[in-house]
Amino acid sequence: MELKTNVLYYGDNLEILGKHIPDESIDLIYLDPPFSSKRTFNVIFKEPSGEESAAQIRAFTDFWRWDEAAAVAYREIIETGPHRVSRLVASLYEGVGPNALMAYLVMMALRLLDLRRVLKSTGALYLHCDATASHYLKVILDSIFGPQNYRSEVVWRRTNVHNDPKRYGAVHDTILFYTKSSRWTWNQEHQSYTEAHIQTSYRKVDAEGRPYMEADLTASKPGGDVEYEWKGVRPYKGRYWAYSREHMEEFEREGRLIYRKTGMPRLKRYLDEGPGVPVQTLWMDIAPAKGSERLGYQTQKPLALLERIISVSSNEGDIVLDPFCGCGTAVVAAHKLNRRWIGIDITHLAITVMKERLRDSFSGIEFEVVGEPADVASAQALAEQDRYQFEWWALSLVNAKPVGDDRKKGADRGIDGIIGFVETGGKAKRVVVQVKSGHVNPGQIRDLKGTMQREKAEIGLFLTLEPPTQGMATEAASAGFYHSDLWNEDYPRIQICTIEELLEGKLPKLPRWAGGGFPKAQKIARKEGEQAEML
Repeated sequence: MELKTNVLYYGDNLEILGKHIPDESIDLIYLDPPFSSKRTFNVIFKEPSGEESAAQIRAFTDFWRWDEAAAVAYREIIETGPHRVSRLVASLYEGVGPNALMAYLVMMALRLLDLRRVLKSTGALYLHCDATASHYLKVILDSIFGPQNYRSEVVWRRTNVHNDPKRYGAVHDTILFYTKSSRWTWNQEHQSYTEAHIQTSYRKVDAEGRPYMEADLTASKPGGDVEYEWKGVRPYKGRYWAYSREHMEEFEREGRLIYRKTGMPRLKRYLDEGPGVPVQTLWMDIAPAKGSERLGYQTQKPLALLERIISVSSNEGDIVLDPFCGCGTAVVAAHKLNRRWIGIDITHLAITVMKERLRDSFSGIEFEVVGEPADVASAQALAEQDRYQFEWWALSLVNAKPVGDDRKKGADRGIDGIIGFVETGGKAKRVVVQVKSGHVNPGQIRDLKGTMQREKAEIGLFLTLEPPTQGMATEAASAGFYHSDLWNEDYPRIQICTIEELLEGKLPKLPRWAGGGFPKAQKIARKEGEQAEML
C-alpha cells in the first residue's frame, strides 16, 4: 500500500484508513470529531461586500442515533476487537444503553482502533472533545492505547464567558494526549512568565536596566568536577557546585556573579534570557479563531492551537493525519510547519472549503484530492449515492456558494448556489445556480428564468449531468444578454454547463470579479527550514 501525503480524501475516514493508510506510517494524529452534543453547525458564507449572508448550508448535523449501522459497528467491536476493548464497550452498552451516546462511542471506538494501527510506535494522538463525552472517550482510549500510554489531559480555554442561567459556564474544551509506546517525539515549548511571577522573582535591575534574579550555584548531586574551592569557598555541606570551574570562570568574566558576605557566589539570571515556563496542561494563552482567520465554521479551531500541538509532538518532514478535517486547520498548520499531511472529511463541502483555504494560504501549493469525481461516470455514481453531495461538488466546479437552510424540507426556492460579483459603483449583483443530476428539459430553463426574475439575479447558470436538448439551448438563448458596465462586455443571461464540460475546464462566461463568497483565508508564511524544499 503506497502512502500519499499532502492529500485530501473525501469519504468515511474508517474506509479511507483501511484502503489508503498503511500500518505504523503516521507520526502524529489530531482529531476533532463532531461532539455528541445534538447541535447543528453551519458554514456561514460571505457576500461580495464582506457581510455575512443570510443563506447558510448545513455542513454536518452533530447528532448520532442508535440505528442498524450503529448496531453493526457494535457487533464488529464485540466479535473482532481486542479483548480489553470489546469488554469495555460491552460494559458501556450495559450501562448506557442503545441510544445516541452509545452510537457515538461505538463510532469513535472503531476509528480509534484503526488510528492506533496506523500510528508509528513513536507516534502520538491528540483527541479534542468537550465535557459531553470526554470521560467516556478517555476510558475507551485507555483500553485501546493502554492506561500507561496516557500522557496528559489538556484544558483549553476557548472563551472567557459563557452564560448559562442554571449551571456553570462551559468555557473550555478537553484535549486527550496519548502515545503508542514509552518513546515519543517531544519538543518542549515554553510560555511567557506571568506578570506576577516577574514582579515577584525578577525584582532586581542591573546598571543597563535588565531585570534579573539571583540563582543558587549549588546542586544536590555531583556531576563531574564540582567539589573544587572557589575563591576560598566550597559548596554547602552535602551539596556540590552546579557548574564546572570553567563555567564559573566564564560567569566571573561576564560579571554575572554576586557574592554574599560569606563569600558564597550567586548567579545573575536575566529575565530576557529565560525560555519561560514549560507549557502546562492549562492553556489560557490561545484565543479562539477570530478576525481574518475565521472561515465561518462555528467549531473552527485557532491555528495557534494546532501549531503548538504539531510543534511539540512532531518534527519537520513528519506525517500529520487529521481524520475529521472540517475546515482544515490541522493541515494548514502542518503545511506551515513543514510537515507532510493527510486530511479526511465526509462532505464535499468541507473538501471545497479546505481546497480554497490551502490555495489562499500558500501561494503555489500542490496537493491531491482523492475521492472527487474525475469523469462523468464517477460523477453519475456520486449523484446516485448522494444527490446533495453531488450538488455541493458540482457547485464547487464554478466556485458557487451553496444555498438552503434546511435540505430535509427541500426549501431551496429553485436555487442551489449563488455567485456574487460587483458592478460599477460597488453595486452587488448575483448569479443564481441550479444543479440537475437527472433528466432535463426546456421547462426547467423556463423555471430558471422565473427564479432569476424573482431573485433579481442578472445571470443564471444551469449545471447538468445529462446533455441538454436543443429545446433547452433555444430557451436559454431567448433570455438574451446581460451587459456589464464595469467590464463593457455582454454575458448570456442563462448559460447551460454540462458536468463533462466543467471537468474539461470549460467554465461559464461571467464578470471577472465574480466569486463564490467563501471567506478568503489569510496568506501564511511557511516556517523556514530545509524541509520546505522537500515537501
